[in-house]
Amino acid sequence: MPSERSLLSLAPNRRNFLKSFAAASLVLPAFGGLARAAEPVGSAARPLKLAWNAGSACVSTVAYAKSSGLFTKHGVEVELVNFSGSTDQLLEAIATGKADAGVGMALRWLKPLEQGFDVKIPAGLHGGCLRLIASKASGIATIADLKGKTVAVADMASPAKNFFSVQLVKAGLDPTRDVEWRQYPGNLLGLAIEKGEAHALADNDPVTWTYRKDPNLVEIATNLSGEYHDRTCCLLGVRGSLIRDDKAVVARLTEALFDGWHTAASNPEAVAKAFVEFTPKASQDDVVGMLKSHHHHQQVTGDALRGQIVKYVDELKLAQVFRPSTDAESFARRITADVLA
Repeated sequence: MPSERSLLSLAPNRRNFLKSFAAASLVLPAFGGLARAAEPVGSAARPLKLAWNAGSACVSTVAYAKSSGLFTKHGVEVELVNFSGSTDQLLEAIATGKADAGVGMALRWLKPLEQGFDVKIPAGLHGGCLRLIASKASGIATIADLKGKTVAVADMASPAKNFFSVQLVKAGLDPTRDVEWRQYPGNLLGLAIEKGEAHALADNDPVTWTYRKDPNLVEIATNLSGEYHDRTCCLLGVRGSLIRDDKAVVARLTEALFDGWHTAASNPEAVAKAFVEFTPKASQDDVVGMLKSHHHHQQVTGDALRGQIVKYVDELKLAQVFRPSTDAESFARRITADVLA
């Protein structure tokens, strides 16, 4: 039976900084079908702890890679660690060896990585899953129409708030003065619109996918709209010392995840079947629809990854998330590592 642990049990007593990480157990069915054959590995599988947020649709492929034995086929024995705390806590857990690696959203991770955690990014895994959804009655049809409106978000540092704040700047608006942001629990964002407390909501799948099915709501934009059609959204982060000590095992982990994401592109039904138990409010058909709406066929490493991170940092400067003095090129070089070169 695949095992999953909480980061709580891995924290030192003197810190207890991971007290909010929830313990959970998994029972996952096994599925076959890989996007490409795994390379043979001549030694026993290396155990690794991989942190993930089990309820986030953008990392659904992790469930498939575990349940299908894909990690083992690439020579890594992955133990999943369910993460539900702050990003700073997750990055510190990876940096200090409580977990070996983690998957998460670029617009959630980049600002905390500025603090200097010993965590490196070897790959961007997929694009999509952030959505801006508005009430049809609000008359909102474009980003520019948000001027003077209220947008409901799950938290004030969410990837969706950061992304759509950048889009507001590009539309000639000030995201702090021209739009009011109000925070609600993710499952109540739609209710905020229904009660007239907000005109729109911004969040990520699976929450936003279920809201877009409401006939009174309309999807305005996603993080694949326009120039973002091939921008990576979800990243793999790895403890820096692991890359320095055993680059080969990080390469095997990366390749296993790439094969899983290729499967999400070519056979989303298999990935949805492995992941649906983690999304009780979404059906298997919903998960298939989400996966088809993202882009899972293109992963980025090396110079391409660094270039995308530079773009994100420069954009986040516009939204006043990064300091204007931050050197995006130097930052991107510092936090990335090309383990497949």
